[in-house]
Amino acid sequence: MTRVIVAMSGGVDSSVAALRLKQEGHDVIGLFLRNGISHGFQSPSHKQGCCSLDDSRDACAVANSLGVPFYVLDYAAEFGAIIEGFVDAYRAGRTPNPCVVCNRDLKFGSLIQFAKSLGANTVATGHYARMETDGNGVRRLRRAVDRAKDQSYVLAAMEPAALESSLFPLGEFTKPQVREMAREAGLPVFNKRESQEICFVPGNDYRELLKERGVAGTAGNIINESGETIGRHGGYEHFTIGQRKGIGIAHTEALYVKSIRPDTAEVTVAAKSQLNTSRLECGRATWFLKNRPEPGERRDYLLQVRAHHAPVPASVVANENGARVEFYNHEPAIAPGQLAVFYDDEFVAGSGWIDSAE
Repeated sequence: MTRVIVAMSGGVDSSVAALRLKQEGHDVIGLFLRNGISHGFQSPSHKQGCCSLDDSRDACAVANSLGVPFYVLDYAAEFGAIIEGFVDAYRAGRTPNPCVVCNRDLKFGSLIQFAKSLGANTVATGHYARMETDGNGVRRLRRAVDRAKDQSYVLAAMEPAALESSLFPLGEFTKPQVREMAREAGLPVFNKRESQEICFVPGNDYRELLKERGVAGTAGNIINESGETIGRHGGYEHFTIGQRKGIGIAHTEALYVKSIRPDTAEVTVAAKSQLNTSRLECGRATWFLKNRPEPGERRDYLLQVRAHHAPVPASVVANENGARVEFYNHEPAIAPGQLAVFYDDEFVAGSGWIDSAE
Protein backbone atom coordinates (compact mmCIF):
# COMPACT_ATOMS: atom_id res chain seq x y z
CA MET A 1 0.00 0.00 0.00
CA THR A 2 1.35 3.40 -1.05
CA ARG A 3 0.73 6.47 1.07
CA VAL A 4 -0.42 9.37 -1.12
CA ILE A 5 -1.05 12.99 -0.16
CA VAL A 6 -3.95 14.47 -2.12
CA ALA A 7 -4.17 18.26 -2.41
CA MET A 8 -7.92 18.67 -1.93
CA SER A 9 -9.37 22.01 -3.02
CA GLY A 10 -13.01 21.23 -2.27
CA GLY A 11 -13.85 20.86 -5.97
CA VAL A 12 -15.12 17.81 -7.81
CA ASP A 13 -11.80 17.10 -9.56
CA SER A 14 -9.54 16.77 -6.52
CA SER A 15 -12.35 14.95 -4.71
CA VAL A 16 -12.56 12.29 -7.42
CA ALA A 17 -8.76 12.07 -7.50
CA ALA A 18 -8.88 11.13 -3.81
CA LEU A 19 -11.79 8.75 -4.47
CA ARG A 20 -9.97 6.85 -7.20
CA LEU A 21 -6.77 6.51 -5.20
CA LYS A 22 -8.78 5.23 -2.23
CA GLN A 23 -10.54 2.71 -4.50
CA GLU A 24 -7.15 1.56 -5.80
CA GLY A 25 -6.10 0.69 -2.28
CA HIS A 26 -3.75 3.57 -1.52
CA ASP A 27 -3.34 5.04 1.94
CA VAL A 28 -4.81 8.49 1.21
CA ILE A 29 -4.36 11.64 3.28
CA GLY A 30 -6.20 14.80 2.26
CA LEU A 31 -4.61 18.22 2.66
CA PHE A 32 -6.20 21.63 2.15
CA LEU A 33 -3.91 24.62 1.64
CA ARG A 34 -5.05 27.88 3.23
CA ASN A 35 -3.79 31.02 1.51
CA GLY A 36 -4.38 33.18 4.59
CA ILE A 37 -6.98 35.33 2.85
CA SER A 38 -10.51 35.07 4.23
CA HIS A 39 -13.15 35.48 1.55
CA GLY A 40 -16.01 34.49 3.83
CA PHE A 41 -18.70 32.04 2.86
CA GLN A 42 -19.97 32.60 -0.64
CA SER A 43 -23.31 32.09 -2.30
CA PRO A 44 -23.80 28.87 -4.29
CA SER A 45 -24.05 30.90 -7.51
CA HIS A 46 -20.65 32.52 -6.98
CA LYS A 47 -17.76 31.12 -8.99
CA GLN A 48 -15.31 30.40 -6.23
CA GLY A 49 -11.60 30.22 -6.04
CA CYS A 50 -9.91 27.18 -4.56
CA CYS A 51 -9.03 28.39 -1.06
CA SER A 52 -12.20 29.91 0.42
CA LEU A 53 -13.86 28.85 3.68
CA ASP A 54 -16.59 27.18 1.65
CA ASP A 55 -13.97 25.17 -0.22
CA SER A 56 -12.32 24.07 3.02
CA ARG A 57 -15.68 22.90 4.35
CA ASP A 58 -16.41 21.00 1.13
CA ALA A 59 -13.00 19.31 1.12
CA CYS A 60 -13.49 18.23 4.72
CA ALA A 61 -16.94 16.81 3.90
CA VAL A 62 -15.50 14.77 1.02
CA ALA A 63 -12.67 13.45 3.18
CA ASN A 64 -15.20 12.38 5.83
CA SER A 65 -17.29 10.70 3.13
CA LEU A 66 -14.24 8.77 1.93
CA GLY A 67 -13.03 7.98 5.43
CA VAL A 68 -9.59 9.49 4.91
CA PRO A 69 -7.60 11.71 7.31
CA PHE A 70 -7.85 15.40 6.48
CA TYR A 71 -5.62 18.29 7.48
CA VAL A 72 -5.59 22.01 6.80
CA LEU A 73 -2.18 23.61 6.30
CA ASP A 74 -1.50 27.31 6.76
CA TYR A 75 0.45 28.34 3.68
CA ALA A 76 -0.17 32.06 4.11
CA ALA A 77 3.53 32.94 3.93
CA GLU A 78 4.09 30.85 0.79
CA PHE A 79 1.00 32.29 -0.88
CA GLY A 80 2.17 35.73 0.19
CA ALA A 81 5.32 35.31 -1.88
CA ILE A 82 3.23 34.31 -4.91
CA ILE A 83 0.97 37.34 -4.44
CA GLU A 84 3.96 39.69 -4.23
CA GLY A 85 5.35 38.17 -7.42
CA PHE A 86 1.95 38.70 -9.06
CA VAL A 87 1.92 42.38 -8.07
CA ASP A 88 5.56 42.90 -9.09
CA ALA A 89 4.81 41.49 -12.55
CA TYR A 90 2.14 44.11 -13.18
CA ARG A 91 4.52 46.81 -11.92
CA ALA A 92 6.97 45.59 -14.57
CA GLY A 93 4.32 45.69 -17.32
CA ARG A 94 4.13 41.91 -17.53
CA THR A 95 1.21 39.48 -17.35
CA PRO A 96 1.72 36.98 -14.51
CA ASN A 97 0.50 33.41 -14.27
CA PRO A 98 0.30 32.68 -10.53
CA CYS A 99 -1.31 29.25 -10.98
CA VAL A 100 1.81 27.98 -12.76
CA VAL A 101 3.99 29.33 -9.95
CA CYS A 102 1.71 27.81 -7.29
CA ASN A 103 1.91 24.39 -8.91
CA ARG A 104 5.69 24.59 -9.17
CA ASP A 105 6.49 26.04 -5.75
CA LEU A 106 3.66 24.82 -3.50
CA LYS A 107 1.67 21.83 -4.72
CA PHE A 108 4.68 20.13 -6.27
CA GLY A 109 7.37 21.91 -4.31
CA SER A 110 7.04 22.49 -0.58
CA LEU A 111 4.02 20.17 -0.35
CA ILE A 112 6.13 17.26 -1.59
CA GLN A 113 8.61 17.97 1.19
CA PHE A 114 5.78 18.07 3.73
CA ALA A 115 4.41 14.79 2.36
CA LYS A 116 7.73 13.10 3.10
CA SER A 117 7.38 14.13 6.74
CA LEU A 118 4.15 12.11 6.80
CA GLY A 119 5.81 9.06 5.29
CA ALA A 120 4.44 9.70 1.80
CA ASN A 121 6.56 10.01 -1.32
CA THR A 122 3.73 10.95 -3.67
CA VAL A 123 1.47 13.98 -4.10
CA ALA A 124 -1.70 13.78 -6.20
CA THR A 125 -4.01 16.49 -7.52
CA GLY A 126 -7.13 16.75 -9.64
CA HIS A 127 -5.31 18.22 -12.63
CA TYR A 128 -6.22 16.84 -16.04
CA ALA A 129 -2.86 15.54 -17.22
CA ARG A 130 -1.00 12.25 -17.53
CA MET A 131 2.39 10.98 -16.47
CA GLU A 132 3.96 8.41 -18.79
CA THR A 133 7.42 7.01 -19.43
CA ASP A 134 8.74 7.76 -22.90
CA GLY A 135 10.88 5.54 -25.14
CA ASN A 136 14.04 6.75 -23.40
CA GLY A 137 12.79 5.72 -19.98
CA VAL A 138 12.10 9.30 -18.91
CA ARG A 139 8.93 9.97 -16.93
CA ARG A 140 7.21 12.83 -18.74
CA LEU A 141 4.13 14.97 -18.63
CA ARG A 142 1.51 14.24 -21.29
CA ARG A 143 -1.70 15.95 -22.29
CA ALA A 144 -4.95 14.63 -20.80
CA VAL A 145 -7.38 12.49 -22.77
CA ASP A 146 -9.94 15.28 -22.41
CA ARG A 147 -8.18 17.92 -24.51
CA ALA A 148 -10.82 20.52 -23.62
CA LYS A 149 -9.79 20.19 -19.95
CA ASP A 150 -6.09 19.48 -20.43
CA GLN A 151 -3.96 21.24 -17.79
CA SER A 152 -0.49 20.09 -18.77
CA TYR A 153 0.32 23.72 -19.61
CA VAL A 154 -0.03 24.93 -16.01
CA LEU A 155 2.16 22.04 -14.81
CA ALA A 156 4.95 22.50 -17.33
CA ALA A 157 7.18 24.67 -15.11
CA MET A 158 7.55 21.94 -12.49
CA GLU A 159 10.98 20.67 -11.56
CA PRO A 160 11.63 17.40 -13.43
CA ALA A 161 12.40 15.62 -10.15
CA ALA A 162 8.98 16.61 -8.83
CA LEU A 163 7.30 14.65 -11.62
CA GLU A 164 8.69 11.46 -10.11
CA SER A 165 6.61 12.18 -7.00
CA SER A 166 3.38 13.23 -8.76
CA LEU A 167 0.13 11.50 -9.65
CA PHE A 168 -2.72 12.79 -11.82
CA PRO A 169 -5.54 10.25 -11.45
CA LEU A 170 -7.93 12.08 -13.81
CA GLY A 171 -5.74 12.18 -16.90
CA GLU A 172 -7.55 9.31 -18.63
CA PHE A 173 -11.06 10.67 -18.04
CA THR A 174 -13.36 13.36 -19.36
CA LYS A 175 -15.03 15.93 -17.14
CA PRO A 176 -18.50 14.36 -17.53
CA GLN A 177 -17.05 11.00 -16.49
CA VAL A 178 -15.48 12.59 -13.41
CA ARG A 179 -18.77 14.18 -12.38
CA GLU A 180 -20.56 10.87 -12.85
CA MET A 181 -17.99 9.07 -10.67
CA ALA A 182 -18.56 11.68 -7.97
CA ARG A 183 -22.34 11.31 -8.24
CA GLU A 184 -22.21 7.51 -8.08
CA ALA A 185 -19.97 7.68 -5.01
CA GLY A 186 -22.33 10.13 -3.32
CA LEU A 187 -19.73 12.85 -3.01
CA PRO A 188 -21.43 16.11 -1.95
CA VAL A 189 -19.55 18.18 -4.55
CA PHE A 190 -20.55 16.17 -7.64
CA ASN A 191 -22.38 19.15 -9.18
CA LYS A 192 -20.27 21.98 -7.74
CA ARG A 193 -19.35 24.74 -10.16
CA GLU A 194 -15.80 24.93 -11.42
CA SER A 195 -13.30 27.38 -10.01
CA GLN A 196 -12.78 30.27 -12.43
CA GLU A 197 -10.86 32.74 -10.32
CA ILE A 198 -7.34 33.21 -9.08
CA CYS A 199 -7.75 32.08 -5.50
CA PHE A 200 -6.39 35.29 -3.97
CA VAL A 201 -8.33 37.58 -6.32
CA PRO A 202 -12.00 37.24 -5.30
CA GLY A 203 -14.32 38.70 -7.91
CA ASN A 204 -11.51 38.23 -10.47
CA ASP A 205 -10.64 41.95 -10.31
CA TYR A 206 -6.88 42.07 -9.92
CA ARG A 207 -6.93 45.88 -9.98
CA GLU A 208 -8.50 45.89 -6.51
CA LEU A 209 -5.73 43.61 -5.27
CA LEU A 210 -3.10 45.92 -6.74
CA LYS A 211 -4.70 48.86 -4.97
CA GLU A 212 -4.71 46.96 -1.68
CA ARG A 213 -1.00 46.27 -2.20
CA GLY A 214 -0.17 49.93 -2.73
CA VAL A 215 -0.31 50.02 -6.54
CA ALA A 216 -2.91 52.69 -7.19
CA GLY A 217 -1.82 53.01 -10.81
CA THR A 218 0.79 55.10 -12.62
CA ALA A 219 -1.03 57.38 -15.07
CA GLY A 220 0.41 58.05 -18.50
CA ASN A 221 -0.24 58.47 -22.20
CA ILE A 222 -1.93 56.11 -24.60
CA ILE A 223 -0.09 56.29 -27.90
CA ASN A 224 -0.50 54.82 -31.36
CA GLU A 225 2.19 53.06 -33.37
CA SER A 226 3.40 56.36 -34.76
CA GLY A 227 4.10 57.58 -31.24
CA GLU A 228 1.24 60.08 -31.24
CA THR A 229 -0.62 60.62 -27.99
CA ILE A 230 -4.28 59.74 -28.50
CA GLY A 231 -5.46 59.54 -24.90
CA ARG A 232 -4.63 59.12 -21.21
CA HIS A 233 -4.91 56.19 -18.85
CA GLY A 234 -5.05 55.92 -15.07
CA GLY A 235 -2.37 53.29 -14.64
CA TYR A 236 -0.27 51.16 -16.99
CA GLU A 237 -0.47 48.39 -14.37
CA HIS A 238 -4.13 47.94 -15.31
CA PHE A 239 -3.34 46.71 -18.82
CA THR A 240 -2.17 43.47 -20.42
CA ILE A 241 -0.98 42.73 -23.94
CA GLY A 242 -3.93 41.99 -26.24
CA GLN A 243 -6.47 43.73 -23.99
CA ARG A 244 -9.38 45.39 -25.78
CA LYS A 245 -11.85 46.43 -23.09
CA GLY A 246 -11.17 49.38 -20.82
CA ILE A 247 -8.93 51.37 -23.18
CA GLY A 248 -11.54 54.13 -23.39
CA ILE A 249 -10.70 55.54 -26.82
CA ALA A 250 -13.18 55.93 -29.66
CA HIS A 251 -11.68 54.85 -32.97
CA THR A 252 -12.77 53.73 -36.41
CA GLU A 253 -11.67 50.18 -35.57
CA ALA A 254 -11.17 48.24 -32.35
CA LEU A 255 -7.91 48.99 -30.57
CA TYR A 256 -5.86 46.52 -28.54
CA VAL A 257 -2.92 46.94 -26.18
CA LYS A 258 0.25 46.18 -28.11
CA SER A 259 2.98 47.14 -25.65
CA ILE A 260 3.48 48.56 -22.15
CA ARG A 261 6.44 50.71 -21.08
CA PRO A 262 6.73 50.99 -17.30
CA ASP A 263 9.64 53.44 -17.55
CA THR A 264 7.49 56.06 -19.30
CA ALA A 265 4.06 54.71 -18.27
CA GLU A 266 3.12 54.66 -21.97
CA VAL A 267 0.64 52.15 -23.33
CA THR A 268 0.74 51.55 -27.10
CA VAL A 269 -2.48 50.50 -28.81
CA ALA A 270 -3.04 49.23 -32.34
CA ALA A 271 -5.48 47.39 -34.57
CA LYS A 272 -5.69 43.64 -34.03
CA SER A 273 -3.81 42.96 -37.27
CA GLN A 274 -0.82 44.86 -35.84
CA LEU A 275 -0.45 42.56 -32.83
CA ASN A 276 1.01 39.69 -34.82
CA THR A 277 4.24 38.23 -33.42
CA SER A 278 6.90 36.40 -35.42
CA ARG A 279 9.30 35.48 -32.62
CA LEU A 280 9.81 35.54 -28.88
CA GLU A 281 12.55 35.10 -26.33
CA CYS A 282 12.05 33.09 -23.16
CA GLY A 283 14.25 32.41 -20.16
CA ARG A 284 14.41 30.22 -17.06
CA ALA A 285 13.80 27.14 -19.16
CA THR A 286 12.90 23.71 -17.81
CA TRP A 287 13.47 20.63 -19.97
CA PHE A 288 11.96 17.18 -19.50
CA LEU A 289 14.13 15.35 -22.00
CA LYS A 290 17.00 12.93 -21.58
CA ASN A 291 18.59 14.48 -24.68
CA ARG A 292 17.71 18.11 -24.05
CA PRO A 293 18.66 20.60 -26.80
CA GLU A 294 22.20 21.93 -26.68
CA PRO A 295 22.73 25.72 -26.84
CA GLY A 296 22.40 26.78 -30.48
CA GLU A 297 20.56 23.61 -31.47
CA ARG A 298 17.32 24.10 -33.41
CA ARG A 299 14.31 21.82 -32.99
CA ASP A 300 10.68 21.99 -34.10
CA TYR A 301 7.94 21.84 -31.46
CA LEU A 302 4.32 22.71 -30.98
CA LEU A 303 4.27 25.87 -28.88
CA GLN A 304 1.56 26.97 -26.45
CA VAL A 305 1.83 30.50 -25.06
CA ARG A 306 -1.18 30.75 -22.73
CA ALA A 307 -3.39 28.35 -20.82
CA HIS A 308 -6.28 28.32 -23.30
CA HIS A 309 -4.30 28.68 -26.50
CA ALA A 310 -4.10 26.16 -29.32
CA PRO A 311 -0.50 24.96 -29.81
CA VAL A 312 1.14 26.05 -33.07
CA PRO A 313 4.25 24.89 -34.96
CA ALA A 314 7.42 26.78 -34.12
CA SER A 315 11.17 26.53 -34.45
CA VAL A 316 12.98 26.63 -31.11
CA VAL A 317 16.68 27.41 -30.69
CA ALA A 318 17.95 26.67 -27.19
CA ASN A 319 20.41 28.88 -25.35
CA GLU A 320 22.11 28.70 -21.95
CA ASN A 321 19.10 29.98 -20.02
CA GLY A 322 16.09 29.62 -22.29
CA ALA A 323 15.26 29.64 -25.98
CA ARG A 324 14.52 31.80 -29.00
CA VAL A 325 11.28 30.86 -30.74
CA GLU A 326 10.34 31.61 -34.34
CA PHE A 327 6.76 30.98 -35.41
CA TYR A 328 5.99 29.50 -38.81
CA ASN A 329 2.87 31.66 -38.82
CA HIS A 330 2.41 34.93 -36.96
CA GLU A 331 0.78 34.63 -33.54
CA PRO A 332 -1.26 37.46 -31.99
CA ALA A 333 -0.74 39.25 -28.67
CA ILE A 334 2.12 37.38 -26.99
CA ALA A 335 2.39 38.61 -23.39
CA PRO A 336 5.73 38.72 -21.52
CA GLY A 337 5.33 37.04 -18.14
CA GLN A 338 3.39 34.09 -19.50
CA LEU A 339 4.78 30.58 -19.91
CA ALA A 340 5.81 29.16 -23.28
CA VAL A 341 5.42 25.39 -23.35
CA PHE A 342 7.12 23.19 -25.95
CA TYR A 343 5.22 20.05 -26.94
CA ASP A 344 6.59 17.04 -28.76
CA ASP A 345 3.27 15.72 -30.05
CA GLU A 346 1.32 15.20 -26.76
CA PHE A 347 4.35 15.19 -24.47
CA VAL A 348 5.80 18.25 -22.76
CA ALA A 349 9.38 18.68 -23.93
CA GLY A 350 10.07 21.81 -21.92
CA SER A 351 8.98 25.32 -21.01
CA GLY A 352 10.31 28.83 -20.48
CA TRP A 353 9.04 32.19 -19.25
CA ILE A 354 8.37 34.71 -22.02
CA ASP A 355 10.68 37.74 -21.69
CA SER A 356 9.95 39.55 -24.96
CA ALA A 357 8.12 39.21 -28.26
CA GLU A 358 8.73 40.82 -31.64
